[in-house]
Amino acid sequence: MKKQKRFLLQENELPMQWYNIQADMKNKPLPPLNPATKEPLSAEDLAHIFSMECAKQELDSEHAWIDIPEEVQDKYKYYRSTPLVRAYALEQALNTPAHIYFKNESINPLGSHKINSALPQCYYCKQEGTTNVTTETGAGQWGAALSYAASVFGLSAAVYQVKISMQQKPYRSLIMRTFGAEVTGSPSMSTRAGKDIITRDPMHPGSLGTAISEAVELATTTPNCKYTLGSVLNHVALHQTVIGLEAEKQMEMAGEYPDMVIGCFGGGSNFGGLAFPFMRHNISGAKSTALSLPSLQAVRN
Repeated sequence: MKKQKRFLLQENELPMQWYNIQADMKNKPLPPLNPATKEPLSAEDLAHIFSMECAKQELDSEHAWIDIPEEVQDKYKYYRSTPLVRAYALEQALNTPAHIYFKNESINPLGSHKINSALPQCYYCKQEGTTNVTTETGAGQWGAALSYAASVFGLSAAVYQVKISMQQKPYRSLIMRTFGAEVTGSPSMSTRAGKDIITRDPMHPGSLGTAISEAVELATTTPNCKYTLGSVLNHVALHQTVIGLEAEKQMEMAGEYPDMVIGCFGGGSNFGGLAFPFMRHNISGAKSTALSLPSLQAVRN
């Protein structure tokens, strides 16, 4: 009997909703506070920076399932589903009885999972009348994804890339510019935040912190401009759950259910996107899956 290595879903089997784990959590996370009033943030507070719909999703702890807009579903179909692959060679090399599968998010033209959230974020901005989006990027994966998504929905994109990373990886900024984005090394002289940093340290190599400061400043001082973010926040992890929801169906195709889900972890959206759909069964008590992630420091070392 031939061994099946790759498991793919048909277009009509793709997820039509994202999974919001906050709704099922028995101990809800504490609400973020408005730094000015020290009161819980409202969607209106967040909408000064983000699209209103993303602001609502960020704070939503009631609805477990959020509909994926049809236009976003249509754009997902260009590269989803991503394959679930049985790693037979790795199993053999490890001489393990374990069945190892990996979900390959690198097959889309942007090369990473980031596009899963860039598309809905730009879609919501477009629907709300936004004409410009801005963001920061380190190595450039999120910047490339955002630049592509902005071009798909007819938005202008401005990306602040960490200056040292921009110098080390010039091809990443080339990709962003290919999609029409304006790319600036951060810190720069184009914002007050950037000027202050350069004044203190003219040779500052940049960081995600400097790039975020510049992007947020641009978003809050430019008409019809919104800030977008590639990880960390709840609404980004929400969009990434298409990964785990597909993987759940694909594991069913393989006739298995994972004992453990392992993922790399930076800001958290990659791991959360894969793990949260399986965690919902842990929360309900229906099934049990262990969750494991290497620390970012261990990966760097």
